[in-house]
Amino acid sequence: MKFLDEAKIYLKSGDGGSGCVSFRREKFIEFGGPDGGDGGAGGSIIFKSVSNLNTLIDFRYKQHFKAQRGSNGSGKNRTGSFGKNLLIEVPVGTVILSENKKRVIKDFSHEQELFVFLKGGIGGRGNARFKSSTNQSPRKFDLGGKGADTWVWLRLKLIADVGLIGLPNAGKSTLLKELSNAKPKIGDYPFTTLKPQLGLYRSDLKDIILADLPGLIKGASKGVGLGLKFLAHIERCKMLLHLCDISSNSIEEVIDNYNVIRNELEKYNKSNLKKKEIILLSKCDLLDTSGIKKIITLLKKNTRSKIIPISSYSNLGIEELKLQLAKSIQ
Repeated sequence: MKFLDEAKIYLKSGDGGSGCVSFRREKFIEFGGPDGGDGGAGGSIIFKSVSNLNTLIDFRYKQHFKAQRGSNGSGKNRTGSFGKNLLIEVPVGTVILSENKKRVIKDFSHEQELFVFLKGGIGGRGNARFKSSTNQSPRKFDLGGKGADTWVWLRLKLIADVGLIGLPNAGKSTLLKELSNAKPKIGDYPFTTLKPQLGLYRSDLKDIILADLPGLIKGASKGVGLGLKFLAHIERCKMLLHLCDISSNSIEEVIDNYNVIRNELEKYNKSNLKKKEIILLSKCDLLDTSGIKKIITLLKKNTRSKIIPISSYSNLGIEELKLQLAKSIQ
């Protein structure tokens, strides 16, 4: 299934049915009188968050959603039938934004949330409603109320316990494959991961959802590279695993690369810096012990986060990482 984390859709609630103008015509009843029924209310647009979806791909093929119109009233005081509500299912983690993307209308952070977004138009009154002592045979009626319509954006922010972040080709996908049952695309070139990948790590204490997020580069907070699409998914993560590739970079470059990503996180949303972080020095099988120790010493001057040297190839540090994950999420 293709992954899509943003879609623009058009929504319209149903119009209300119009009232009816009608008069009784029955044998042996001398005085009839008005008996026009009211129109039925239009259907509403309702959103529901479900856990069995993890993409907005369905909204690529259908962008227009309209609820059913209410029926008109009829004689013998019969009210028109109400229009059926339109239920739209979205993944947990979906955010409804206004057309200009400046206002958050609804944030679905839990499963089975229901949200009535657009109410249907009210039904119009039939002429029976207008009968009075001074107007015994009114011919007045109301038209049904118009339904509301608007364009909105749907944006999906993945719900994950732990997010894997780092520069492109830092080893995030390889680590996800090592820790979980996920099968991400792995290659020896940057931007192998073009969309978030989810995996489930089963620890003795709790099942942990891991998210391999596309590589971040300088300027991502302004939309460079995969930019904002990548950063939006970080907001949901409770904890970050920050991978730093030390195999082909000098000690100074490793420190600079770490600071680049931290700066982009801060520019996008300062609350990202408050998330618990574990720094993983990846591909440590390609560097000697003394070099690793120098990098750790310098990193500790820049951060208080825990630092773990790892290698997905030789399994160095993987058991320690699993233990830290279970403790942190617990």
